[in-house]
Amino acid sequence: MLSIFGRSDRYCDGVSRRSFMQIGAVGLGGFTLADILRGQAQGGESSAPKSIINVYLPGGPSHIDTFDPKPDAPNEFRGEFKTIDTNVAGVQFSEHLPQLAARMDKLAIIRSLSELREEHTPNQTESGWSVNELRSVGGHPSLGSVIAKLQTGSRSQTPPFVDLTGHTNHGFLGPVHGAFRPDGEGRSNLSLNNVTLDRLGDRRQLLSGLDRIKRNADSTGMMEAMDSFTTRAVGVITSGKMATALNLEYEDPRVRARYIYGDRNRENDRFLTARRLVEAGVRCVSLSWGSWDTHGNNFGYLQEQLPRFDQGISTLIDDLDARGMLDDTIVLCWGEFGRTPRINSGAGRDHWPRVASVAIAGGGLRTGQVIGTTNRLGEMAKDRPIHFQEVFATLYHKLGIDPRYTTLTDPNGRPQYLVDQREPIKELI
Repeated sequence: MLSIFGRSDRYCDGVSRRSFMQIGAVGLGGFTLADILRGQAQGGESSAPKSIINVYLPGGPSHIDTFDPKPDAPNEFRGEFKTIDTNVAGVQFSEHLPQLAARMDKLAIIRSLSELREEHTPNQTESGWSVNELRSVGGHPSLGSVIAKLQTGSRSQTPPFVDLTGHTNHGFLGPVHGAFRPDGEGRSNLSLNNVTLDRLGDRRQLLSGLDRIKRNADSTGMMEAMDSFTTRAVGVITSGKMATALNLEYEDPRVRARYIYGDRNRENDRFLTARRLVEAGVRCVSLSWGSWDTHGNNFGYLQEQLPRFDQGISTLIDDLDARGMLDDTIVLCWGEFGRTPRINSGAGRDHWPRVASVAIAGGGLRTGQVIGTTNRLGEMAKDRPIHFQEVFATLYHKLGIDPRYTTLTDPNGRPQYLVDQREPIKELI
């Protein structure tokens, strides 16, 4: 049985034979993997090689305690952490990110992400839009759903968009263009009528199981109703690519061990799973990591969490680079907003939508640089404010989708641009 372990993080505001053919159901309207593949076949083939690993840091990480330290600010702003130099002259990080600091030449840090919404949702990091925009018709689709709609042909043995968070929104494109969730809505286990992953990778044994299902189903005509997309959905499973990518037991133990900090934190397995999915052909992987809503005990919590994050994301960058995949894979790490520069009475930091930081690696982007600055206390962008949508315009540009002209038709028949801020960030490209 395949399990991808997750947890339900609360913010401050609070299988039968029949289901076998619904492997990968997205949980909305009963859409299955076959339905997703059927819808994606309308999109055509893509010549763009880029893939995306979108790391959502739920709750909103403190920009001052990660990528934008303020060592000269008063104590009530600076906080408890020291700063360290990176391998790019003049750029400093928090002392608890030493491995990322040693890889700053492979990173681009935007310190002036501005005009954020105070919303505890991943919508801004998945689409560039507020959760309230176009809400009446389902909202704006995530980047992965746009890829599934515009850039997916019918021959791949892997879905184009895999969601390991349970949060991503297909928006007005509908669940046919939504993410494939290996463990289903609610992060339950994926099982194939007690067929193990080893058997799933063995075509002969699995097909023998399918024959038994067919004999039971023929009397109802179910098998006659299977079309080529359902056949392909089964093919995705029987090809072994998804099964192998999702099963970390197939990974070299020495590589897997490099992702883990100390002797715990299986959460870093998500970074390795994302690399394996991209390597198998998935175009966009969304994952969440940690819980960053540190209204209290900000420094005690981050002192434990940041080294684990530092280990996992640094290893992901190294792993992609060693395999020749980094230039073709864009990795982003960001949350929905920053946190208050002034420390509160509970030694925490509260929501701060005025500014945030984002770390970007790979994809052939221009790295080894910091874009934008904040003022002395980290309260607001001092120069070069960047909007969420400008980041997405850059991603679309690198994927071969022109955000200046591309539109999608909403359920009311109206064309909708992918983003309103349509110019890519010139410093990155």
